[in-house]
Amino acid sequence: MLKLHGFSISNYYNMAKIALLEKGIEFEEADTRPSQDDDYLSLSPMGKVPCLETDHGCITEVDAIIGYLEAIQPSPALLPKDDFERAKVHELMRYLQLYVELEARRCFPEVFFGGKVSDETKEQVKESLAKGIASVARLAKFDPYIAGKEFTAADIVASQSIGLANAVSQRLFDRNLLDDLPGSSEWLTLVNERDSVKAIRESQRAARG
Repeated sequence: MLKLHGFSISNYYNMAKIALLEKGIEFEEADTRPSQDDDYLSLSPMGKVPCLETDHGCITEVDAIIGYLEAIQPSPALLPKDDFERAKVHELMRYLQLYVELEARRCFPEVFFGGKVSDETKEQVKESLAKGIASVARLAKFDPYIAGKEFTAADIVASQSIGLANAVSQRLFDRNLLDDLPGSSEWLTLVNERDSVKAIRESQRAARG
């Protein structure tokens, strides 16, 4: 049986978990924090989560995990069959990860963990987030899902990235990123109604006690 290493507060762990739930693939969860211990590095070379343990070895990084799940269980599909449309889903996933979530992550210490971030960093993040969201707006369809008619891996990544970035934007810059993504509010409501996403929220509530 597959074993997913990670913890419920990690948005990347939740991306992998949603993919497994959407596929209906049976798996175990191993409550795991990022670690530089040799034992865990033998599973996850950077010591990060998520890490998917299979009968053949371990897979890290969300894109690779989703690709593996798609290969071993093609239905229900999380990636389009059409080559171009599949590439566009991957493109959206990378834009969300690199230009939205990763930029917002620079301010996570202040927004989520009681730390402080320099004013210079905040200004950089404010500018880069605006550019990142604008780029996503040019790619997104919200028809009704982010890449078109069907729920895809891009919706999984977006559902676990945009909310965190928006928390940073609203807290530090008093700006709602959804205002710059026409159709995103309806999309978010639709995605939040999925059983897989509801399960993630329930796990997070349980973890917080």
